[in-house]
Amino acid sequence: MESRGRVPARPLSYEGVWRFTAPAVDVSVPQARHAVRDLLKRQRVPVRDTVVQGLLLIVSELVTNSVRHAALLSPEIGVEVTIGAEWIRVAVEDNHPYRPKALETDHAQTGGRGLLLVREITREAGGSCAVEHTAGGGKMIWAALPFLAPLGEVPARGGVTSPRQAL
Repeated sequence: MESRGRVPARPLSYEGVWRFTAPAVDVSVPQARHAVRDLLKRQRVPVRDTVVQGLLLIVSELVTNSVRHAALLSPEIGVEVTIGAEWIRVAVEDNHPYRPKALETDHAQTGGRGLLLVREITREAGGSCAVEHTAGGGKMIWAALPFLAPLGEVPARGGVTSPRQAL
């Protein structure tokens, strides 16, 4: 059957870069997580649920770190989501110059393992993560995950091609 002057609809591309800012306050943590989840749904990214759950935990940890440790020097934080052909990268930026490191803490402590958790989730997914200084003197912490690899299954080629190299 022939269509009359209609062009067949092309599938929408899910690739792109989205950025939003939020105040460095506690309520921004769930708001950032929901915004990223909704973006993935809206763009119809063919990502496995296990990867989405890991990615949302990473967003929560990174935004929480900025809220708890950088709010004094950075009352606003930036969240960026980049979706490529085979990976998703989330980055959280603040204006605090301190470059954090993943620390293993005493098991009796209730906090201090956020970046360790981010690193482990990223590693298990076959992705990469890093901390970078920004031109304005702050920092950006990012993690890139392959969206078709389930968490816990590291791809045979040993990782994901991300827009920047890991540390």
